[in-house]
Amino acid sequence: MSVFDFARPTRRSFLCGAAALAAAPGAMATELAPIGAAAQEAGLLFGASIAREALEDHAYAALYRRHARIVTTDWALKFDALRPRREAWQFTEADRLIDFAAQSGIAARGHALIWNEATPDWLKSLSARETARVFDEHVDRVVGRYAGRLHSWDVVNEPFWPDHRKPGGWRDGPWLAALGPDYVARALKRASKADPKARLTINEAHCEIVGGWGDGIRPRLMALVDRLKQADVPLHAVGLQAHLKPQWGHDDDAFLAFMEGLGRLGVDVYLTELDVDDEAYPAEPAARDAQVAARYAAFLRAALRCRALKMVVLWQLSDKYSWLRAPDVKRARKVAFEARPLPFDERLAAKPAAKALLDAFRARVATR
Repeated sequence: MSVFDFARPTRRSFLCGAAALAAAPGAMATELAPIGAAAQEAGLLFGASIAREALEDHAYAALYRRHARIVTTDWALKFDALRPRREAWQFTEADRLIDFAAQSGIAARGHALIWNEATPDWLKSLSARETARVFDEHVDRVVGRYAGRLHSWDVVNEPFWPDHRKPGGWRDGPWLAALGPDYVARALKRASKADPKARLTINEAHCEIVGGWGDGIRPRLMALVDRLKQADVPLHAVGLQAHLKPQWGHDDDAFLAFMEGLGRLGVDVYLTELDVDDEAYPAEPAARDAQVAARYAAFLRAALRCRALKMVVLWQLSDKYSWLRAPDVKRARKVAFEARPLPFDERLAAKPAAKALLDAFRARVATR
């Protein structure tokens, strides 16, 4: 079975999506050809992160059905969402999202199984021995619950954060404190036993940045992947988040070289959280949208040359639901205007960025 067999729409899901789009306020988005289909022609899975908004907003759900061939759970499978209290497991929202994907003929990815951030206070109060027991229980139970239903898992999220000043540049947190750096291999091995069919990924941030965080993370991530592969630890892909910040230093050709280096180690490469922060762009929406589209185009023009690249996932589809509009992020931004980082606007209408994605995938088809 190919990865695309997970994402083949059924007749029922197609009819449901078409009916919802016909009634949707943002139905003009149907004028754009399905982005996921163009990506599939280019040998890629395309999609976006998904959260409860898609379960509550029927027009938004239809947008996923039209354009996405894979979705990544946004918050629903993170540790603190599943276990805000030690004695309680809360799977309801994750179950609903994964059911939505299955019923829509869309593949699904589990996100942030093990992350040293987003952990509840009760976990931080445990002894190292008890933390290790909770770690094993968490991987076994969560991955096992969805065994055979997920295309892939971000098993370990953001293992590195040099600003924490830990030896080796590791991100600090309860898992590192209790288990040391070996927690990465431990998680991958247990996840593989719990679901032998899922593709297992390490997901990392900031690798597209030249200087600063990027320079501190890239060599460490490359070395980690090399060690894991040499030790035959089950690792199938590396996810590179690609939250693009044009105001920071970047070199798309250097990022391509990094991706290709990962590919030579025997792993696939996924772009897992792609969007474009427009904070440095003009306030006028049309001018800003044009520059966001140009940044997508330039970045993908380089990244899509990497033959190890198998997936491109946005972090949400519509500006309306972007994480850059969350209250805490909005307060930290240095501009008054609302972020417009994604290919569809608040009305779910296609923006220039949507066409930039479509054109980039079509251009890759021509070079295959």
